[in-house]
Amino acid sequence: MRCIGVLTSGGDNPGLNACIRSVVRMGLGMGLEVMGIRRGYAGLIDGEIDEMDSRSVSGIIGRGGTMLGTARCPEFHEERGRKQALRSLNRFGIDGLVVIGGNGSLTGALELGRLGFPVIGVPSTIDNDVNGTDIALGVDTALNTIVDAIDKIKDTASSHNRAFLIEVMGRNSGYLALASGLAGGAELVLCPEFETPLETIAQTIEDDYVRGKSHAIIIVAEGWKPGTLKLAQQLNEHPDSVGFSVRVTQLGHVQRGGSASAFDRILATRLGASAVRELVAGNGGHMVGWVRSEATLTPLEEAVAFTKTLDPRLVKLNQIMAQ
Repeated sequence: MRCIGVLTSGGDNPGLNACIRSVVRMGLGMGLEVMGIRRGYAGLIDGEIDEMDSRSVSGIIGRGGTMLGTARCPEFHEERGRKQALRSLNRFGIDGLVVIGGNGSLTGALELGRLGFPVIGVPSTIDNDVNGTDIALGVDTALNTIVDAIDKIKDTASSHNRAFLIEVMGRNSGYLALASGLAGGAELVLCPEFETPLETIAQTIEDDYVRGKSHAIIIVAEGWKPGTLKLAQQLNEHPDSVGFSVRVTQLGHVQRGGSASAFDRILATRLGASAVRELVAGNGGHMVGWVRSEATLTPLEEAVAFTKTLDPRLVKLNQIMAQ
């Protein structure tokens, strides 16, 4: 193997640049040429590919987002688009590819592998729902951002004796809501994985008020139904029944930005370096994940076969801590 490529695909997060940096410098350290592919699979199809050197990734280890960019690419879902991508890889003399992304991106990597091209995946999603890794890139930084916001909101909630619904990301996964609720000391967590009746939510808030709490913090995953704003409307229609007045904070895309945490920088560096080593060793068709504090290989077919569900032990622990 003489030349490798690296691309980022799917949602951005603060771990991506650290991983790009690691792939580039490990590749160069192993005597390889390294090509950066811009805008994910869309840039691969369009041939937006540039050679990278050590200075190309200087100063980016803590920067949020991705220096290579990311984009949606409907064309890659079709066989013709994947063959165009393969044509670009061959045209630029790329012998192997590192794909950094979530379930959709890793599925794309699997499809390229099925065409006979060596690909290694690195899991990157703040939903932390990729099979074959205990934690994905960006999760730790996103959680720290959310918990910092919870702490600040709790200050004003206590001052005004209010209940706050804090909406976090997670259309299909409640991991961020559950983990941040546990770390932030929330009174209740609402996830798309399970239903929580309005009566239960109202009773929880009322119980907190009656017990003399100065606030109530409810973390809501954006995919929870019927939704944060609808819940706030219903609760505020009967203020006497819950005690607290209810306010809403939607954190939105602030959760994806900011400087990467030390944990994410180290994780990204280790997984990026491992991805290059495994690619050179001939282990294409796998994802490099982080399992029990070690970089571990999982076949891409297994990595994308299903998304991880919430750990029931964490759910139970959160219920106990929220009392």
